[in-house]
Amino acid sequence: MNILDRYKKPTPKFFRILRTLGVGLATAGGTILAAPVSIPAWLISIATYVVVAGTVVTAVSQAAVDDDNEEQASKVNDDGN
Repeated sequence: MNILDRYKKPTPKFFRILRTLGVGLATAGGTILAAPVSIPAWLISIATYVVVAGTVVTAVSQAAVDDDNEEQASKVNDDGN
């Protein structure tokens, strides 16, 4: 299975929730980084890490697939139905 096939398959509920949280983290961190006011260096550093963490969580969660559907489909195909 290549990466494009993996992204087209359904995502389990747990990983959909993680994906949503990751998008929220990345958005919050990006908002802090793009703020037009003077922000302390430590907050910018934390916001950068939050953006990276949110992006990674989102990408990994999107790549998770529900194998149960695939196994059921292969059993149906093996039975000839």
